[in-house]
Amino acid sequence: MEEDVSPGPRPAGPSRIPGPPLRRYGPSGTPTQRSCLWVTLRHGGTPWQRLRGPAPVTPVPPRPRHAPGSGGTEAAPAEKTPGTGDPRTGPVESKTESAMSELVPEPRQKPVVPMKPMGINANLLGYIGIDTIIEQMRKKTMKTGFDFNIMVVGQSGLGKSTLVNTLFKSQVSRKSSGWNREEKIPKTVEIKAIGHVIEEGGVKMKLTVIDTPGFGDQINNENCWEPIEKYINEQYEKFLKEEVNIARKKRIPDTRVHCCLYFISPTGHSLRPLDLEFMKHLSKVVNIIPVIAKADTMTLEEKIEFKQRVRKELEVNGIEFYPQKEFDEDLEDKTENDKIRQESMPFAVVGSDKEYQVNGKRVLGRKTPWGIIEVENLTHCEFALLRDFVIRTHLQDLKEVTHNIHYETYRAKRLNDNGGLPPMTAETEENHESNL
Repeated sequence: MEEDVSPGPRPAGPSRIPGPPLRRYGPSGTPTQRSCLWVTLRHGGTPWQRLRGPAPVTPVPPRPRHAPGSGGTEAAPAEKTPGTGDPRTGPVESKTESAMSELVPEPRQKPVVPMKPMGINANLLGYIGIDTIIEQMRKKTMKTGFDFNIMVVGQSGLGKSTLVNTLFKSQVSRKSSGWNREEKIPKTVEIKAIGHVIEEGGVKMKLTVIDTPGFGDQINNENCWEPIEKYINEQYEKFLKEEVNIARKKRIPDTRVHCCLYFISPTGHSLRPLDLEFMKHLSKVVNIIPVIAKADTMTLEEKIEFKQRVRKELEVNGIEFYPQKEFDEDLEDKTENDKIRQESMPFAVVGSDKEYQVNGKRVLGRKTPWGIIEVENLTHCEFALLRDFVIRTHLQDLKEVTHNIHYETYRAKRLNDNGGLPPMTAETEENHESNL
């Protein structure tokens, strides 16, 4: 016996209203539920039926019936008879499959999840030898050696040569290398470079000290920084020409100025206009470290007050000195450099290349009527801070900032101005032909 419940009349309107589910009983008497919904749509008063799509199939409990030859009841399994369905729509299974194929999209493949990388501190099964890389680099660097070029700028009589000799504890200044005391003050600023090879603990360093006699010694010091700026740019140009050669050297000689110590007169008042103009022009092409020369001519209170005044004037005039804030790479560098910028800069120093006996020890110092000023004693001056800053902590960073910031700025400007390459001279053409 079959029961067919057809959808009843629906109110007119353009909306679709799902009809009740259709049920039929198979030959075995088990009710089966249709997997399609019939809806009645009224358009213009004419009802019509349309297959809407598969509806979720809900399980229907089997109808109990008496098994033949027994008094009990058992649930008969539902039988699927091919071709059984509504005579208006055809077989139920074929309609369901077609509807499912049209409406159900194909399942998307799950994205491949990459394997998690193993932790950095993963336990190794044995010793590999990665930690020997540092030793390999050290041996390679010691064979090659280092280059360091330092420039001293300031008026005569501020102790530039003495301070450089004190920094490297050797006679490396221009005056120590055959300077004639009868030499007159030059009429214009001159550039004189003296090279030395210093060795300590098996490490060789080629040191070049560049002096600038005549700076600030004239009555008219207008544009007296131009020869210094020209010399610095010439070293950049020389390095650039070597770098763009087709057959360039394995190791290009580095004559670029890595550090410029600018000596400030210990007036105790303020910076001179010449000091401000020099640092304003040169801070863009070289690493400038301001130094207060002959700090023993001021009392401790005058020295502290003068240092604060100099820092304020540099900040007001927008003059950046090394280490620049924008070049700090991480939080550790920023913390360390902030302390140097806010407390130590500019370094108030005293230089001396003479030794004296103090408490049974030989120390570098200056003898005065009221005692001996120890150069490396922090309670007397800040020379030890300057030495540690320039040589022991920031020497490599000075070279990297020179190469990555100042030289790259000059290089980019030159290549843009000349269409990509520096102009070819007769000397470079000859070298190019000989290389070919």
